[in-house]
Amino acid sequence: MNLIDQQQPYRNTPFEGTHIQTRPLAAAMGGEVLDVQIADLNDKHFSEIEKALHHHKMIFFREQSLSLTDQELFTRRFGEFGTDAYTTGMPDHPDIQPVVKEADTKSKMVFGGGWHTDSPFLECPPSVSILHGVEIPPYGGDTIWYNSVLAYESLSEIMKSILAPLRVHMSAKNVINSMRRVAQELKSNSTMSDMELDLDVQSMLDGSYHPLIRKHPVSGEISLYCDAVYAVGLQGMTDRESRPLLEFLVTHLTQEIFSCRLRWEPHTVAVWDNRICLHRAFNDYDGYRREMYRTTVRGETPIAAF
Repeated sequence: MNLIDQQQPYRNTPFEGTHIQTRPLAAAMGGEVLDVQIADLNDKHFSEIEKALHHHKMIFFREQSLSLTDQELFTRRFGEFGTDAYTTGMPDHPDIQPVVKEADTKSKMVFGGGWHTDSPFLECPPSVSILHGVEIPPYGGDTIWYNSVLAYESLSEIMKSILAPLRVHMSAKNVINSMRRVAQELKSNSTMSDMELDLDVQSMLDGSYHPLIRKHPVSGEISLYCDAVYAVGLQGMTDRESRPLLEFLVTHLTQEIFSCRLRWEPHTVAVWDNRICLHRAFNDYDGYRREMYRTTVRGETPIAAF
């Protein structure tokens, strides 16, 4: 049973611009950009793509002919490259992170396997993430996103007032600890799928404190900013006090009524706004190879909504 009224208003309507149109993926969020090749975008197309991204929270493009250089150029249209806390990127493309799992790899962990927003332990977490699926399993490996604006709006006014002044501690300690446990079990270096990791562990453990309720710098929308992976506490509260509240918020935010689910196809490109949604990948395609390439855009220091 859903935790909120089924009459929750949705507004994920098609975006109809002069140069692009979209088709909503689900009632809560997500949209497919139709009849556009990313490699051929002009400035007018891109301006509307940015608007569509704010409108849908996540957009995607099918049947793209996209080189690594094309992906870099597309990413730079949104802003400067973000910091990836997990990898150093590719030798000739240091700002592109390969996300690969080989067919014969069996891992208890998969990159992005918990409900999360990307690298919120950074002082300036990524604003936008871009993922290009090149080789895709015939089934499995879907990604789900959750609309944290709708989740915030559905809270009671009393709960909103309680949350407004709070700051959440974002740290990678749960990820680091899980990687260490897996490495000990395997008696090998820690890995997630077949990615080469390069970690500044201490800074990831220290993390950052950000507003629990944040305001989007462009759209002005207000959203919940917490997740199941990196939100480890609330400033000024004991663990005993903060844990039940964070668990409630994650359970609330990750209801299916706030979500959309993307079934990947070869040469699909997904773009999402980390400031106003969570996402999760699934480790359910053992025996099949999956090859993807990820880039991120540097964001701003999150600002409090109130």
